[in-house]
Amino acid sequence: MKPKQLIRRLLVVAAALAITPLTIASAYDNDENNDIVYTMSNAATGNQVLAFRQGYDGNLTPAGEFATGGAGTGGGLGNQGALATDGDFLLVVNPGSDDLSVLRKTSKGLKLVERIPSGGIRPVSVTVDRDLIYVLNAGSDNIAGFVMRNNGKLYPLTGSERGLSGDGVAAAQVQFSRDGRSLIVTEKATNKIVTFSLNYAGLPVDRKVFDSPGQTPFGFALGRGRQVLISEAVGGAPNASSVSSFRIDRDANLTVLDASVPTLQSAACWVAVTPDTRFAYVTNTASGTVSGYRILPGGQLQLLNSNGITATTGPGSGPIDLSFSDGGEYLHVLNSGTGSIATFAVARRGGLTAIGSFNGLPAGSNGLVAF
Repeated sequence: MKPKQLIRRLLVVAAALAITPLTIASAYDNDENNDIVYTMSNAATGNQVLAFRQGYDGNLTPAGEFATGGAGTGGGLGNQGALATDGDFLLVVNPGSDDLSVLRKTSKGLKLVERIPSGGIRPVSVTVDRDLIYVLNAGSDNIAGFVMRNNGKLYPLTGSERGLSGDGVAAAQVQFSRDGRSLIVTEKATNKIVTFSLNYAGLPVDRKVFDSPGQTPFGFALGRGRQVLISEAVGGAPNASSVSSFRIDRDANLTVLDASVPTLQSAACWVAVTPDTRFAYVTNTASGTVSGYRILPGGQLQLLNSNGITATTGPGSGPIDLSFSDGGEYLHVLNSGTGSIATFAVARRGGLTAIGSFNGLPAGSNGLVAF
């Protein structure tokens, strides 16, 4: 065990919520192509993780439904990052029951390992860095930390709970910086971006608040090095959305690299960056489109298409979350309006080609991750 991990674990409370692990029956067996795409049903009657196997052609087929033990809300969450993974475990927020679930990926599907209170009200986003987990609770405007042991069990990190810039901030996402030394949070209602410096034990020691260049900062993703790319929904105003890029330093200070580069579309909310960090894509929920950007070495952003439309998911589709396949060959987009996941092939120069779509997802499905 690394010294940093040992120190973190010595600081957690000794008692954790005791929940008997629940094994869910398998709906698939792994083969050599084990890239699985996951979303959550967010059902108020019982949250489930919905699994889909990605074929060699990029198309998705159902691969099982796995109970989280918690509850969703049945509706939109205004968030990014409801699911997160470290490659072995899947972390899932349960916004209707105010808790967090951990599921292990096995050859027979997902196995529920842990369910624990989220440290606040209405968790909507979760992020992981090695053994350290942080949850964003939008209902109580706070973050809370946990330590995850090798078996997937979680323990609250004593002293980790911190408030955001105020009350009713409509927080959307929490994410570790690439070096794991900082946390980043977007606040839609205040047009603020909040950062926290973390000490050697993973505890927040300093909160900083920055003005967003554009209105309604929403989802974000990490670029190369210290780059952070944040969408700006501008309250859903027609064709007014944008994306800004920043640099975050070791002290969690944000510096604008390129401010409010237009998508020329409406309600840009969710952001994903290719594994090689050359391109970024944002879903325009009100337009039913995806805008692609080329990320220059200095963090400047260039639209791939002059009209801001790199791909179309269709009128009323309401694209929200998006995620790349493990190798970055395919981009999967969750559509809230049509209850579907659309798949696009990613070209060398960033273009997107529609491959297919899986339909029939529950209303309110949220979050998307592949591993």
